[in-house]
Amino acid sequence: MSARKPDSRPIVAMIAFLVIAMCVYFVILGRMAVNLIGEGTAVSIGLGVGVFILPLLGVWMIVATLKSGIEHQRMAAAVADLGRELDVDDLPRRASGRIERDAADELFAQVKEEWEADPSDWVRTYRIARAYDYAGDRSRAREMMKRAAGQYRVAKSTPAP
Repeated sequence: MSARKPDSRPIVAMIAFLVIAMCVYFVILGRMAVNLIGEGTAVSIGLGVGVFILPLLGVWMIVATLKSGIEHQRMAAAVADLGRELDVDDLPRRASGRIERDAADELFAQVKEEWEADPSDWVRTYRIARAYDYAGDRSRAREMMKRAAGQYRVAKSTPAP
């Protein structure tokens, strides 16, 4: 019997709703910027340009976040297809659902040893990023996930021998 894949539709729907809401907000900000610039005074033009920059930054952040999330999901699926996911199902957990610190540290030590054997392998870098996350070191987890993503892009663009 295979494990049921969780339904991602509610999450996708929430992300879509938030992106649409942010786009509406950006349109409103853009109109405010145009109105401020249209007033023609030095102060209103300066404020208008400043307000106009906010939606541009917002769009850039949304696009970058969505691209990153999609890439991380693709990496997770590829790791699962390879059968190399970190198995954390049997690790002891706190009441909050987080993995017990000692168990997470032990898992991290195992994965770190594996990664040190070949730090250029994107799958191993992905696994150590996940291990950092389970161990509670979010900044290193993000750093290693960025590194894994870069290695993944290189591996995808390189033809197989």
